[in-house]
Formats: sequence, C-alpha cells, structure tokens
Amino acid sequence: MTTYDLIVIGGGPAGVTAALRARELGATVALVERDRMGGTCTNDGCVPTRVLAKAARLRRDAEQGAEYGLLGELPRLDFARLLNRTQRMVYGIQEKKQLISHLEGSGVQVHAGVGDSRFIDANTLELIDGQTLQAEKFVLCLGGHPRRPALPGAELVLTHSDTWSLKQLPRSFIVVGGAATGCQVASNFAAFGSEVTILERAPHLLAMEDEAVSEEMREAFQRRGIAVMTGIEAVEKVEKNAHGLNLLYRSDGRETTLQAEAVLFAVGWGGNVEGLNLEAAGVRVERGYISVDEHLQTSAPHIFAAGDVTGRMMLVQSAGYEARIAAENAVLGPELRFEHRIVPHGGFTDPEYGSVGRTERAAREAGEEIAVAKVPYADLDRAVIDGRPEGLLKLIVSQETHRILGAHAVGEQALEIVQIVSAGMAADMWVEQLAEMELAYPTFTAIVGLAARQIVRTLGVVPLAPEWRALARPHPAEWERRE
Repeated sequence: MTTYDLIVIGGGPAGVTAALRARELGATVALVERDRMGGTCTNDGCVPTRVLAKAARLRRDAEQGAEYGLLGELPRLDFARLLNRTQRMVYGIQEKKQLISHLEGSGVQVHAGVGDSRFIDANTLELIDGQTLQAEKFVLCLGGHPRRPALPGAELVLTHSDTWSLKQLPRSFIVVGGAATGCQVASNFAAFGSEVTILERAPHLLAMEDEAVSEEMREAFQRRGIAVMTGIEAVEKVEKNAHGLNLLYRSDGRETTLQAEAVLFAVGWGGNVEGLNLEAAGVRVERGYISVDEHLQTSAPHIFAAGDVTGRMMLVQSAGYEARIAAENAVLGPELRFEHRIVPHGGFTDPEYGSVGRTERAAREAGEEIAVAKVPYADLDRAVIDGRPEGLLKLIVSQETHRILGAHAVGEQALEIVQIVSAGMAADMWVEQLAEMELAYPTFTAIVGLAARQIVRTLGVVPLAPEWRALARPHPAEWERRE
C-alpha cells in the first residue's frame, strides 16, 4: 500500500490545480482519474462547444461577404466533418496541455484511465485493479454530468454529451432548457440550419442573468427564427412517430404536442457522487452534491472538495479558484475561506452574452442606491463598421461609493467586454477611473468607456451647464472625455 500526504480524485481543471498547488506546498501527492484527463471542459464541454460556435460564427460572417465586396457562393455545412473537427480539437488541446507529464514533472503520482475507484475506509482508496492508496488528506474534484429527465421516453432524448455522436444534422430540434447550455446548443444548431424550438420553465431565457440580457437574447433568437416558449409547466413525455419524435408538454393548463427529429434536454448538472462509496469516508451528500463549508471542508474533516461536485459555481475558472483554496486548506489547515464575488461568465451564443457582478434586481433588493447605464451597440463605431450593431452593455454602479457593482452585455465580443469591467471591479476602481481610461478606438471594448461616462454624468461628477442637463442625458461620443 502506498501512502501520501494528499490524494486528489479527479483530473479536470479543479483536480489538476489542486494537485499542483499541494505539490508547491511540499506535500506528497497522487492524482486519480477514472477516464481521460482534462475533465468535462476539455473532453465534452467548453472545448468542443467552442468549435461549434466558431463554425456557426464563420457561417454567419460569410453571409456578410457581398456587403464587403466578397462575392461567391455561401459555404455548405459538412456536419460529419465539423464533428470530426471537434474531436481533433479535443485531442489537440489535450496534447497542448500535456497534463500527465506536467503533473509527473511536478512530482505528482498520476493514476489516469484507471476506471472507478472507491473508499474502503476514511483514509484508503481502492482502485478497480485492487491496488490501494492511502492518504492523510483528500481533495475530491469529481466533476459533474448532465441530468437526464425522469419521464416516459427519456431514452429517446439527448443531452449535450450526445451531440458529438450525431450522424447527421437534425432538420428540426427541440431544446428543453433555456439556461447557458440550452441556449448555446439552440444557437449553434439554428445557425447550421436546424429549425429550433426552446422550451423553458422559467419566465425568461437565461433566468439567472440580468433582465436586460434575458430580453435581448430572446429578441435576438426570435430574429434568427428560433421559437422561444417560456413559462411552460412540464414536459410530460417523448415518443416516436413516423418522422421522428413527439414531445408533449403542459403550459397554462393545456397540453401541446411538438414534433421534431431530435429532442435535447439541458435541465441541470448533477455532481459525480455515485460509486465512490463516500459513506465509508464519512462524506455527506445533499441533493446530488458534496456538502462543504466555507473552507470547502466536507463532513469528514480530512476531506475537501472543489469544482462542480460542490454544486456552487459550475465554471472552469471557479473550479480552479476553489481547488487552490481546498488544496491549501488540506495541506496547511482550514483557514482560507472562499467567496465567489467577481466571476465573469457568459455563453458563446450568437449573439454572445456576458455578465459579472450583481444584476440590477439583486442590487436593488439588497438596498443599494444605484446608477444604471444602458448603451446600445448601435452607438459604437466598431459595431457599425463591422455590421454588428445588435446588442447592449448595461453598467451598474453604487451611487454612494461610485464602485462598479455589475456589468451585463449582449453582442459581439460580449465576454471580452465584461472581462474589462471585471478587472476594474477587482482593482476596486471608481467609475470615474473607468470613464477616463483611454481605450483604443475603434474597438468593441470602447463601449465600457461610453457606459462609464454616461454614469459619471448621472452622478453629477462632471460639471455641466443647466442647458446640457435639460437635454435628457444625451449619449456621449466615443472620443468625448470631459466638457
């Protein structure tokens, strides 16, 4: 039996980060991964999804060619070739990262592709081949999986994981779930030519985002021919018909049947808590996730958890952040606390959306006195030049402290725009400082300056003549700095 200071279970972003950080602190470390290194993000999530989004964007951009003097036929989609590209890119990213050699070069003992392992007691892990590993501490980075619906015909529906094995592009597609995953799937397949319908139980698409994002995305999707049905009560069943599938759903007390070649459910993400015999280690599971405290410590004091399996913030960047804290607390003692405060996120839909910080509703419900600016992309010279005037940036600022509370964008490069604001929030910048930044022109990120300068005027920071104030807050020009 081999004994370590720390065993990390899981080889995704959280697990790799935890193992490397523990080695930096001098611990002897082993990492156990049942399948391929890289986790969901590399193998099944962000990487292949981004390939689809790139293809969708290329197809969309080709439609503009004639406006810029580029004549020729529009490209046809070879769906099988596109899916082959996604897999080649997964392998390429794995080759680029060289995770196993990186870990082993740092002194981590790696057990990858070893199948399921299980706890046989609080400090001992048994691999499927009978080998046992022992450690004083553990960090569980088990990841998650898409939830499958419990309804008649569930075996007929897809999750996003199944899209990589499709043989051909469905002519019609029903996506159940209007959060991040559902919207990305719907956006990509609509761009490829599928007739797409989204069903969502919440009153809005992307219900966790700011209302401006939800409304703008719904309108953009409808302009692209995507049917959006929100506020549905339940999906009752899915069954085969002569041409594909029937989906029966209930809304406003009435039952309606939709037909499509394929049905995909994007209705939640559960933690990978099965099969590890967590009970033997004393680790408590609640609602499909490992319970952790503010130190990422589980109900077993020597075991910590990070990433999707905690059910807190299911993002790659958040998994890495949690993993560093979990590793340090495991090695040095549970002193660090985690707080997901500034977490830029979004989706590679068309148009893109991105958010960071509080929504307007959350800020008001918290009792904040706020100033809000909403700048349309149509005010942005770069958006007009590129023929992409669709979208907006919404900036939310505290009237008391002049600090940035949140930013929410829809449109071209929305995620990159939000990253700029996130950096300002992390640096505790005043909105006046953001307004005075000399952002390059013409760029999409210049919209940050437009929004900040609009708020500076609202707050009365910039001296203005009464006649100017009477103009009902006109939009400032991109090169305007101060009066």
